[in-house]
Amino acid sequence: MSTIQETNEKQPHFKSFISHIELIAALFSGVLILIAWWLGRTDQETASIIFYILAFVIGGFAKAKEGIQSTIEDRALNVEMLMILAAVGSAIIGYWTEGAILIFIFGVSGALETYTMNKSKKEISSLMELQPEEAWRLNSDDSTTRVSVDELVIGDQLVVKPGERIPADGIIKSGSTVIDEAAISGESIPVSKQVNDELFAGTVNLSGAITMEMTKANEDSLFHKIIQLVQTAQDEKSPAQQFIEKFEGSYVKIVLIAVGFMMFLPHFALDWDWKTTFYRAMVLLVVASPCALVAAIMPATLAAISNGAKSGVLFKGGMHLENVSEMKAIALDKTGTLTKGKPLVTEFFVREDLNRIATLTMLATIEAQSNHPLAQAITTYAKSEGIGQLPLIHIEDKPGFGLQAIMEEQTILVGKPEFVNEVDAFAFQNGVAASLAEEGKTVIFMRDEKGIAAAVALKDTVREEAKEAIKLLQSLGIKTVMLTGDNEKTAKVIAKEAGIDQYIAECLPETKVQHLKELLEEHKFVGMVGDGINDAPALATATTGFAMGEGTDVALETADVILMKNDLSKIAYAVKMSRKMQRIVKQNIVLSISVIAVLIVSNFLQIVDLPLGVIGHEGSTILVILNGLRMLNRNI
Repeated sequence: MSTIQETNEKQPHFKSFISHIELIAALFSGVLILIAWWLGRTDQETASIIFYILAFVIGGFAKAKEGIQSTIEDRALNVEMLMILAAVGSAIIGYWTEGAILIFIFGVSGALETYTMNKSKKEISSLMELQPEEAWRLNSDDSTTRVSVDELVIGDQLVVKPGERIPADGIIKSGSTVIDEAAISGESIPVSKQVNDELFAGTVNLSGAITMEMTKANEDSLFHKIIQLVQTAQDEKSPAQQFIEKFEGSYVKIVLIAVGFMMFLPHFALDWDWKTTFYRAMVLLVVASPCALVAAIMPATLAAISNGAKSGVLFKGGMHLENVSEMKAIALDKTGTLTKGKPLVTEFFVREDLNRIATLTMLATIEAQSNHPLAQAITTYAKSEGIGQLPLIHIEDKPGFGLQAIMEEQTILVGKPEFVNEVDAFAFQNGVAASLAEEGKTVIFMRDEKGIAAAVALKDTVREEAKEAIKLLQSLGIKTVMLTGDNEKTAKVIAKEAGIDQYIAECLPETKVQHLKELLEEHKFVGMVGDGINDAPALATATTGFAMGEGTDVALETADVILMKNDLSKIAYAVKMSRKMQRIVKQNIVLSISVIAVLIVSNFLQIVDLPLGVIGHEGSTILVILNGLRMLNRNI
């Protein structure tokens, strides 16, 4: 037992050693260089050269291996090969110290580059550690057994004690508690949970002991999908990064051609001696390499994606980060996005010859067959009035318009004015629909064979956080457009209340796409915010689709950017973050190109020597990587 414990204690130290082996090798090569230099000072040339060779091999092995493998796989030279050629060339002409210093600094910078790249990915790797490995499974005799999460199956009853992480996606069967969902939504405020409320794997049970039922397999859990999504996003390269990588291959060839000329032309044109000519060609190999330029984008992109994931904003790739930074307009669905999505019935009107209770019962029976928020509001209202429902009936859904049902051998229509006969609808009850619309209320009509039988007025309230989010977007120079299926008057009231720049009323799902295309022609980069279900075509049409929906599976699959909570302010956060990333990328590109230009000119003027050229070149590489890591800061 003690042997196993000692082994487990040693493993973290061994893993830490392995993870830093590249840096350790580079630093050890530095020690070998000092020994070689001292031996050279004491006229022990052979021993000095042996130690220099050891420094070359140990310090440059990792980068040389990486460069050779990439060259073979891509069938093209890369920056690592330029460094190797420069170091070997320096040794050939007797500049052992300079060549070894090149390998040393290149090795150290490569190790630091690996570290900083891993730093940005570590933000997501840390999420994986939040997935519990074991759970308390409830047995039939009410006892509990500690089992591996991998053994759990859908339907298992699990006990979660205070302070423990939720082991799987599911619902509460008994008990109540407060859950920290920061790992899922980025929201620091805990959420109260009652019986039948949904739970997500990886979140933390803060207070009461609860019993839950597992409803999804581990590989289908929201937590697992988030990790997969962000890992995929980190592997997806932005258009700018793809361009830089293509450019690298051509640039390396140009550098090699320039070095080839540099090895001969100065000797004949400027009367340089052959040793100086060759030496300056080796310096050119180093200072002209585009290491910093290649590292200008990827670290910043990875850091931004990690930052977003920690804040409840999931980007599906670097391309969407670039698009969000360019966004000039954004279209927003009304119900559930700008409004609470839970309208309430404010008035109910019935034709004079009908019984109010019987009519409301018929209406509630029809609406009970629909999942639309307005239908749910009407059935909730009927229940509050103590009204039940008739037996199940056959209905036909008319998307964007309403429902058609057959009841008591007559056809009943429920929906918008244009669905039930617009003229009759607005004439009903002395034109009450018009005055209700002026108040920002939505009116649903029911029609039987004699005409309009009833009208229901519903009001959906604008969320306060939506108003603030609209102001934030407008302050960033983004035009806001509301798309809604409501009539003109209702849409106007809601748009004014929310502070929207423009609204488009009476939109059907298919017309939303057309309106988006018009916005794209005008603004080029347009976002669309929806719930990820009915708005799927519009989300796909927009330059960037933002899905709202408390982290639903549909939202994960539909949009380019997912807001894990229904918080519109996260869109402004995403825009600020993407614009900051673009600024950092531009800074990195300008810095890397400027340093290369200055070093090339300085080399030609014989101002900079190889060690200083290496420091300038590799120093700029480290600077652009560290600058990119500023994107990990959540204070945008």
